[in-house]
Amino acid sequence: MGHFRPSTSTSGVGATGSHGNRRSREAGLPTNWDRESESRSGPAARMAGCPASKPSLSGQKCTLAENSEEKKAQSTEEEIFYVACRAAYLTVFRSSLENIASKEQLCLVLQHAGRNPSLKTLNKYWTAKTKGLNFDDFCAILRKENPATKTELLKAFQKIDPGNTGYILHEDLYQILTTRGEKMSQEEVNAIINLTDVNNSGRLDYNKFCKLYIATKEQCLKTASEKLEADSKLRQQHFGSHAGKSPECTASSASKPAPRSPGKTNLDPIPKKVDRSARPLSARSYKASVSSIISMGANSAKNSKLIEPNTIKEWQCTQSKGCFFLEEDGEIVTHRYRLHIPQKSTVYLTIKPLNLSQIEGKPSQWISVDTAVYVLKEDEDEDLQLVCFTELRTNELTSSKHISVKRNMTFGWKGEMGSGVYWLIPFTTGCRLRKKRKHVTAEARLVHRDESNDLVLTKEFRATLSDIFDVIDLDGNGLLSLEEYNFFELRTSGEKCDDDAWAVCKENFDTKKNELTRQGFIDLNLMEANDREGDPEDLWVTLESMGYNRALEMTEACPFIIDVFAEKCKPRLKATNLQAGSGQLEQAICKSVVMKGEAKVMDGYENVIIYTYKSDTRITSVIENKSVNKVVLHVNNEQSKNCVSSRGLSTFAVEVPPKSQTICQHTMPLNESQEWIYNCIQNILA
Repeated sequence: MGHFRPSTSTSGVGATGSHGNRRSREAGLPTNWDRESESRSGPAARMAGCPASKPSLSGQKCTLAENSEEKKAQSTEEEIFYVACRAAYLTVFRSSLENIASKEQLCLVLQHAGRNPSLKTLNKYWTAKTKGLNFDDFCAILRKENPATKTELLKAFQKIDPGNTGYILHEDLYQILTTRGEKMSQEEVNAIINLTDVNNSGRLDYNKFCKLYIATKEQCLKTASEKLEADSKLRQQHFGSHAGKSPECTASSASKPAPRSPGKTNLDPIPKKVDRSARPLSARSYKASVSSIISMGANSAKNSKLIEPNTIKEWQCTQSKGCFFLEEDGEIVTHRYRLHIPQKSTVYLTIKPLNLSQIEGKPSQWISVDTAVYVLKEDEDEDLQLVCFTELRTNELTSSKHISVKRNMTFGWKGEMGSGVYWLIPFTTGCRLRKKRKHVTAEARLVHRDESNDLVLTKEFRATLSDIFDVIDLDGNGLLSLEEYNFFELRTSGEKCDDDAWAVCKENFDTKKNELTRQGFIDLNLMEANDREGDPEDLWVTLESMGYNRALEMTEACPFIIDVFAEKCKPRLKATNLQAGSGQLEQAICKSVVMKGEAKVMDGYENVIIYTYKSDTRITSVIENKSVNKVVLHVNNEQSKNCVSSRGLSTFAVEVPPKSQTICQHTMPLNESQEWIYNCIQNILA
């Protein structure tokens, strides 16, 4: 939200729009004109009477399967997806080992996969620095670029047919397609008209066109699949990282585009993450290899020696909540913090998932998500250096008659910290916070009409809003300050609420000590529902951006809480921004693994070193390349047991630039109550 002004109306309630839409070509139309641009802002902004633009949030959301039936369904869906990918790829290329060598080839192979990418989409994946894309890159693009549905196509056409006649005159079609958006040539427009206007009526029946487009797309996919099925040699090819089976080790893709980043304050010197990962070209010969086999016992507690100080009640404490949010591309966004220690002191720091469940013995479903905090401090050159990280876990166990015994997921660190300012970066591996292909059969109701025909929020939605309030109430005082509310606004609408609009908000909704109460926050969302006359779509945009699915389950977020105790002074902890992973975090992780992990040198390649760090809950490997040339390593986890990898693949490749260190993967047990075996073979590709 941009800075907005208070409303001149006495009620303080202003107009509202809906979230932004993609252009028609982005939705898969064979043409590309600009749709009417709509905007969506947060409820406080709209109440203040000033609309603000917001990028559209993608819809479908998913995380790891929770039972064997879901895993089986997911496996089947994955197999179908990769068969379709293979079929499309081999329609254009003779082998899966051939690379996409140009933007034109990328467009062609995407079209054979049922997509019809715009120039903007092609430019997103084929930049000036792109030299080639392999089969795995192609699969990753298909995951992000959904094919257009008939409904989406019709809606796009209806934008330029306000009378809803079902027809568009040829002259109008020429005008739109040759002058707006990505301009088409007259020959391209003629091709569309000649294909659909068989009666020479002078107008396009876009209902028939949509049917023809969908039928043609389906026939192309069918033909490609039949070709693949009929050719045994093609079926036996190894396709990139995907061998056509569902391995035990699964996770998100290795390379990720930059996600939408809500605002960054000038307090945060942490630069954005540089993506150094790469997916493999398979079936190559290997120059050298290193293997690591680590057997971990059930509920291993070798490193769980974190003991709370006996005098902790006498120490001074500061606390803040925060949240990990899973983006559509698999990136994780989280709060960042500034910690001030006034004088040298012993410090006890912990982080753990925040349990919002009100049901005894039934914790929140994200409670087993791993959490950590990396603590950094500026040196004399203003570079951030790793000070410590929450390596150890407390020895507490939780149990009840409703759940099995589970180890507490509180991680912490205790030691001396000098006076000064520190930066706290929360971290989760992504092994347990991830996309899940779970179909929601029944969408929860958010609003309904009461006996007086007034719009009211459902009981379930009110409970969800109450939970969201607890998540965004960072200091836990039961009230929302403007700063806390703006983290919510940044996440859900992309922009902030200014002082004038906040003043209007306080005039219209329940506040205490100049901060918004829980009831005020709920009423603010009721106002949003009334603004939309009961249409819940904007409410769903808010919920989905906060990690909820359509069944009102928080499946793509993990709230957490950080506690900092200091023996000799009063520490101060403040959230500074909300952003995705950074290069500084990656460097801190690499440094921690190099400092504490086991090192193995590649035979014959003394400049390539594999570092493996293990705790009782995760194993992290880092590759260091000391040479002046880049190296590409093929990583094989197929012999690991009861493991889940942050990469999501049983085999993948990592490209390590010269003179650098790169995170290879994080690995965790699927079931912590059972033995898990990490068996990783890393080979240098020839």
